[in-house]
Amino acid sequence: MKQPEIAPDETPKRKRLSSTARRQDFINQAIEFFAEEGFESSTRGLAKKLGVTQPLLYRYFPSKDDLISEVYDAVYVNRWQPEWEPLLRDRTRPLADRLNTFYNVYTDVIFNREWMRIYLFSGLKGVDINRRYMQLVRQRILEPILIEARVELGLPDVPAKDCEVEFAWIMHGGIFYYGIRDLIYDSAISTDKKRVIEDAIAAFMAGLKIKLKREGQG
Repeated sequence: MKQPEIAPDETPKRKRLSSTARRQDFINQAIEFFAEEGFESSTRGLAKKLGVTQPLLYRYFPSKDDLISEVYDAVYVNRWQPEWEPLLRDRTRPLADRLNTFYNVYTDVIFNREWMRIYLFSGLKGVDINRRYMQLVRQRILEPILIEARVELGLPDVPAKDCEVEFAWIMHGGIFYYGIRDLIYDSAISTDKKRVIEDAIAAFMAGLKIKLKREGQG
């Protein structure tokens, strides 16, 4: 009896990645890893998840801090949109209108499970992702907003005071925490993000006007 012919192995061979592509693949998988495991795991644990040796991982990232820095750039810096800052400074539109547009598109980016979990894990572990990003937010969002608010209220265009920045953090932090309650705790009462943002901005604008007048600047 004739034996059936054995079909050749049709299993596709694993594609060999270029050095650049492999490096990016490591970063992408590290993002998933840190979002799930936090920052306490060693590079040995990460290498195991990636299915590579620890020495190979070190060829691309000399230390865990180097890898974390790359994750920060990928998740936070590279997702920063260049049109956000001109939007905040567009004085052809009322500031409240600008803020509503900005925070709706901004939260479309940051209301992301990986973004949120990495941010929270980094704060618990003392990784400087939080500090670096908070400085970015202050310089590129909060301080420009306060300058624009002063101009709209007819006040001098001067750098924001720390107490004013703290007041702006209340608005920004409230919107941010809505995302945490929604994505991390699954306990947001309202599912209307646009309305939540609108209310937070209305309260901020009204409160800032009162605050500046109270301090004798209006």
